Amino acid sequence: MSIVRMVAGVTQLEMPLPGFSFFITLDPTDAYLPAAQAILIPTMSVGSFAEAKGLSGELEVMPYAEGGVNDYVHQLPVRHSWGRITLRRGVIRDLALWFWYRAGLTRSLGARRDGAIVLMDESGGPAVAYAFRGGLATKWIGPELSATASSVAIDAIEIAHEGLEVVPWPPSTVGGIRRLGDV
Repeated sequence: MSIVRMVAGVTQLEMPLPGFSFFITLDPTDAYLPAAQAILIPTMSVGSFAEAKGLSGELEVMPYAEGGVNDYVHQLPVRHSWGRITLRRGVIRDLALWFWYRAGLTRSLGARRDGAIVLMDESGGPAVAYAFRGGLATKWIGPELSATASSVAIDAIEIAHEGLEVVPWPPSTVGGIRRLGDV
C-alpha cells in the first residue's frame, strides 16, 4: 500500500517507511533545570534499542445525550493523555538508563529528560522524529535469565512523558509553523 504525496503540483507515490530502522536520542540534561544546574548532571550514553513501543495519544471523551436528539449522542472532549514509551535493548555494561531510573526515585535533579525516536528511511537517513518532552523513567525491567536458553539478555525502560510531537525530517514549515531545528 502506498501513500499519495503532492510535490510541486505533481502526484508522487511514496512507500511506507520500514519500522525496523530507528534510533533513540535522550537530551543529556534535565528538561526543567536552568543551564547552570543542568551541566552538573552526567551525560547519558544510550546505545541502540531493539524495540520502541507506546508512541500513542488518546483523547478521552464523555458521551452526552441531548434531550430530543435521538439519532446520535454528542461526544465531548474531556482530557488528553499520552501512552508510556517502552524501550528494550540488549543488556550492556553502560548503566546510564538504570541511573536515570534511580534519579526519579531518589531525587529530582536529572530525573526529567527530553528525547526523540527517529525513524529512518530506506537509504538510512532520518525520515520522521517522534519527539517527547519531560520524560521520566517510571519503570525499569531487568533481563529474564535462563541457563537453558541461548538468547540475548534484554532489559527495558518505561518512560512517562508530558507530550509527543511528530516532526517530518528534514524539519520543514508546515501550515506556516516553523518546525524543530528551523531557524
